[in-house]
Amino acid sequence: MHAESFRTLTESKGPFASVYYDDSHDTEDAAAQRELKWRAIHGELEQQGASPDVIDVLQRAILDTPPAVGRSGRGLVASADGVLLNEHLIRPVETPAVRVSTLPYVVPVVEHGALHPTYVIVAVDHAGADIAVHRDRKVQSDSVDGGGYPIHKASGAETPGYGDPQRRSMEAGRKNLRAVAERLATLVDELSPDVVFVVGEVQSRSDLTPTLEQRVADRIVELEIGARHSGFDDAELHRAIDQEFLKRRVEVIDHAAQQFSQATGQQSGLAVEGLAGVCAALRAGAVETLIIGDLGDVTVVAGEELLTVAPNENVLSELGTAPTQTLRADEALPMAAISTGAALIRTDERITPDDGVGAVLRYPLP
Repeated sequence: MHAESFRTLTESKGPFASVYYDDSHDTEDAAAQRELKWRAIHGELEQQGASPDVIDVLQRAILDTPPAVGRSGRGLVASADGVLLNEHLIRPVETPAVRVSTLPYVVPVVEHGALHPTYVIVAVDHAGADIAVHRDRKVQSDSVDGGGYPIHKASGAETPGYGDPQRRSMEAGRKNLRAVAERLATLVDELSPDVVFVVGEVQSRSDLTPTLEQRVADRIVELEIGARHSGFDDAELHRAIDQEFLKRRVEVIDHAAQQFSQATGQQSGLAVEGLAGVCAALRAGAVETLIIGDLGDVTVVAGEELLTVAPNENVLSELGTAPTQTLRADEALPMAAISTGAALIRTDERITPDDGVGAVLRYPLP
């Protein structure tokens, strides 16, 4: 997961309230369950000393927004500056988590967060397309009509001299699809979405592809869901989108696992593991990808700046820095990585680094 996804967290001051819970809306009593979940979260926030203002903004974010579609999880991070992170989780968290701390807690978002701030859904047919741009949890909808008619061949005989109605219909459809392709090229140039999802009947999707600029075609993912005007199930669409982003996440983890294993096996110096090695790499700004495993309740120390992070006071003293902060490792290490522009992944069974943390490096440490 790219550090840019968490940029607002590095620009705000704590304390932070981090909340993760099951936001599923798939039962008849889902609304009542939502209220009960909020009451439990509210109690935890109060017990841990969250300010009334932070509790208020979280209450609005949880109770005053549209419910999830089907099975879902949700993660929020808030401070005195308001809600800084509000993410749909691809999978509900197994255990709700509420923390009030000096630093944000982002590991559940790294593991389960959708974090696809900009993507496009295109419902296309030969008459045009309905386009929805999803960006920063907002949706902007538009329609494209290329002005090409008729789309369907007339069922009766045509008066001679007016040309082949089937050919006119095909050209009208191509004109409309070219208009859709032009709109998508503009959106890609302006917004650089990660993915352009295309839904619609097979022939329309197939005919759209040759009209696309290569930079657009490279971002296309076709979903075999419904058709433009006959409609499609929102829950099914969201599941398909989540599955695509989950697949991409697995590919990223697989790539990082290969890099880590290869660097470790070859002793190239391009990977480290364990608290001491990872802290040293973070201080040097050398981490390309932070690999987060099960860190438990382990703590680290730091001076006034987070990037002085060290596994213990002795290491920090050797660096000539006085320890002024004791921090949870599962909060401090991810935030230090984010501040240096490193990517973050959550480990699975493919990687088991020492102390539950490892890193792929940009360059070997001295």
